[in-house]
Amino acid sequence: MLLLHLAFKNITHAGLRTWLNVFVLSFSFVLIVCIEGFYDGMSRQIRDAMINSEIGGGEYWQKTYDPYDMLSIDDAHDTLPAILNDKTKSGDATAILLIQAAIFPNGHIQTVFLKGIDPKQKQVEMPTARLQTPDTSFIPGIIGDRMAQSAGLQAGDFITARWRTIKGTFDAGDIKITAIMNTTVQTIDRGQIWIPLDRLQKMADAEKQATIVVLSKNANKHQADAPGWKFVSQLELLKDLDTYINQKKLSAMFLYIILIGMALIAVFDTQVLAIFRRRKEMGTLMALGMTRIQVICLFTIEGTLLGVMALMVGAIYGIPVLTLLMNIGITLPSATQQVGLAIGAKLYPHYALSIYVITAVILFVSGQASEPFPHYHYRDGSVLDNGFIFLDEWRH
Repeated sequence: MLLLHLAFKNITHAGLRTWLNVFVLSFSFVLIVCIEGFYDGMSRQIRDAMINSEIGGGEYWQKTYDPYDMLSIDDAHDTLPAILNDKTKSGDATAILLIQAAIFPNGHIQTVFLKGIDPKQKQVEMPTARLQTPDTSFIPGIIGDRMAQSAGLQAGDFITARWRTIKGTFDAGDIKITAIMNTTVQTIDRGQIWIPLDRLQKMADAEKQATIVVLSKNANKHQADAPGWKFVSQLELLKDLDTYINQKKLSAMFLYIILIGMALIAVFDTQVLAIFRRRKEMGTLMALGMTRIQVICLFTIEGTLLGVMALMVGAIYGIPVLTLLMNIGITLPSATQQVGLAIGAKLYPHYALSIYVITAVILFVSGQASEPFPHYHYRDGSVLDNGFIFLDEWRH
């Protein structure tokens, strides 16, 4: 208790030196929490968008389907087995058929995917209800805003499309853009036109066939493979995203090391100077009976108190700033929309409890590690022991 009281008096009487150390440590703490919160918020924002708009609770892929092999698309379709057919009829899943096609906007050719989906589906958040029309003279279609921008299309425009059926014959027809959806998920936007599933099945001579079956979000995470179909879990579908976020967090570790290093340098320099000036104080304490271990404990407690004060000061100005950022987010530049991630115009941070705990531990350890342990010796090199001696005979 005496060491704690003495350490507290030393900290409070140090004046500007103490507040400089506290500010440097607290600034590093707040900045690390802020950066980590933005990475966590980006991960949650992208995951939620992809789950809601594309992957649901997981997907069944036709056994030859490979999203990274465009040559597999032509053969990646099959009739639904009984188990998947029951899921689609009960509303627990929706089927999607993929067909490669070419469109001719503004006099030039563009390769696209025609994707058939049930207009009444509820598994993914897309305006598929706009695909319902009693007029059969045209093919209704919806596209994303990025697709509309690249092809120069607007709602109500007609576009000629040419496709090849599963029998190898070519056909063509006019697609009317009935709606343009605003989505952050580019994998359901770029180079894609969504049309009613039954219309696409007839167009491609693929009656009752599909390429992908998307399960509802509340579906069981563990599903068995169906005959001719492979189940791909939500975790596996988000694997690339998790890898990307983890790589970004690893890169951010270098920034954290720099921030902590700068804080340690500032604290260490001021503490070394303080120890040099406090030689008489430490000599008096040891002359009064304090052991070397107790002196080390005194400096360690001072470092811990620095960490506590830094945490408190950081909370005073950090909580309002972090709360404001969490509510209003930060506006991202338009170029961010081209990186292929499902990020909206604003990024909102998310501060998990683990962020505070881990960063606080780093802060406390940094405050203690920055305290240099004093080692005092006689001029002849022998180690100082307890007892009263002349202070002029010490050297640091």
